[in-house]
Amino acid sequence: MTAVEPTGQILGATVGGMDLSKPLSDADFAAILLALGTHGVLRFPGQRLEAVELRDFSRRFGRIQATLTGRHHEPGMPEVGYLSNIIENGEPIGITDAGQDWHTDMSYNETIGYLNVLYAVKVPRRDGRVLGATAFVNTQAAYEDLAPEVKARLEHATATHDFNKFWENMRRRPGSLRAPLSEEQRRRRPPSVHPVFLTHPITGRRVLYCNPGYAIRINELDAAESDRVLADLFAHQLQPRYQYTHHWTEGDVLVWDHIGTLHNAIADYRPDEHRLMKRCQVMADRIFEPAFVREALSAATSPTGATAR
Repeated sequence: MTAVEPTGQILGATVGGMDLSKPLSDADFAAILLALGTHGVLRFPGQRLEAVELRDFSRRFGRIQATLTGRHHEPGMPEVGYLSNIIENGEPIGITDAGQDWHTDMSYNETIGYLNVLYAVKVPRRDGRVLGATAFVNTQAAYEDLAPEVKARLEHATATHDFNKFWENMRRRPGSLRAPLSEEQRRRRPPSVHPVFLTHPITGRRVLYCNPGYAIRINELDAAESDRVLADLFAHQLQPRYQYTHHWTEGDVLVWDHIGTLHNAIADYRPDEHRLMKRCQVMADRIFEPAFVREALSAATSPTGATAR
């Protein structure tokens, strides 16, 4: 029986007794969906995965978004990207500065993101201290604490999300190796529009879905008022009381729910302190389908399923 052990903080749980190199049972899949909705971030420790196994685990949850650049991924497998500061033969083997600011992956897509699945291959350390943590925000809790007048005003509001906003923010950082997006890359990642508030498909709770990395405009407001409201929303959700930080260990697989969280990769390590993560980004092409959720969760009451404690 798989056990789900909460961190006791605003986000996070460890899932024990599960080997992700093997196909998920229906009961385990249901337990993961429920735990993700409740805890937002799940750690599966002690995993040893080939890229194909990471891909197969990830795509049980939905379609995987391939990398945009055409490189920085597992050879022959663009669904499994590399996040790394390692240089080989003068070239970075992965995206070196991915995630180094608060954002929600794939909010810029017409079909938003559901999950990130990261597998830790190399974790940087200095003087015995683990570096390169990932911080998270609970966007369900952030919504609940919004002032009633803000909830009422923005109940039917939408926001435009633009991939180029985050890309350019990263490009302007010292030492960035990113080139400007080409016209073709911009065409493949056009801006998209989503409600400022979503309903989480697993928990039924409302979510503040408006992140500092990609959101550029609240469409129902004029530009100046949009800027002011966005700044207020960003400041509200980034309060420390909504945050949780994961410190990595080699063999960790971390799965997090983009609908209920946003995240930030902490770049506190040097170029010679190597970090290598393998990543799958799963889109929300299935999780908002009631039939998919209903069928997936039908195994949640199985006696062989996971238990939370």
